Amino acid sequence: MTQLHPPQGEDARGTAESGEGATPTPPVRDIPQATVTRLATYLRVLGAFAEAGTLIVSSEELAAAAGVGSAKLRKDLSFLGPNGVRGVGYDVLRLQSRIEAALGLDRGHRVVLVGVGSLGRALARYPGFDRRGFTMAGLFDSDPDVVGTRVGDLVVRHVDDLENGARELGATIGVVATPDEAAQRVCDRLVLAGVRSILSFAPVELDVPDHVEIRRVDLSVEMQVLSFNSTRNGETPRAATADVRPAAGDVRPAGIPRVSTRSSARRTTTGKAGPMGSAATRNGSVIAP
Repeated sequence: MTQLHPPQGEDARGTAESGEGATPTPPVRDIPQATVTRLATYLRVLGAFAEAGTLIVSSEELAAAAGVGSAKLRKDLSFLGPNGVRGVGYDVLRLQSRIEAALGLDRGHRVVLVGVGSLGRALARYPGFDRRGFTMAGLFDSDPDVVGTRVGDLVVRHVDDLENGARELGATIGVVATPDEAAQRVCDRLVLAGVRSILSFAPVELDVPDHVEIRRVDLSVEMQVLSFNSTRNGETPRAATADVRPAAGDVRPAGIPRVSTRSSARRTTTGKAGPMGSAATRNGSVIAP
């Protein structure tokens, strides 16, 4: 369970929208990790609605776009306190702002990335981080051919300067994109620099103190899960046969794809709770619910 501070607002189940004389801010509540992850999904979907110029969205529309049931969505949003107006829906920008505040994104985060290989460079150049409140503040590597080069607006610094650099830059999140054998050493340096949230792309268990939150993204595990899901859903790899027929009992007009109401990914986790996920974890693999 994660403690988030729900901001003041409207009732997710349909009470009057707040304004002057609004309901007092609800007390801090424990929010399940699965809900925290779905809040991030709702935030992404709300961003798309906002870009399309949509001002009001119903719970059914938001739930469908996020791939969840409307009852689950309303339950998730109820952790934030009052949220919408019965028969009207949710104010897109207001709900977006409230989820950002609940996830701590309104405060902004400064990110340092260690390991400026192909993956690291791609992450450093990704524009979506900035739009979500994450500023890429520093890049570090040990390769003399990489140190001193420029990626976007940032110059790659030597990893020996990581502790001082992370403190200097006010880093709140560290990203580890190094080879497996260097990941623990880099993780230790980030902890010594005072970084309390770490995202690792190294497919190895990393040991951190209890006060540090760590998340692991293992791309091979993600693809294995996709493989399992496609097998379970009875899909035949295109390379194996060009004559794909629907499974028994699955009769659809030609050209109409199978639509699943399930989420297409699952998350496998163990250990202590991480900052965003569907189950308590310390070194869990990140898979959206």
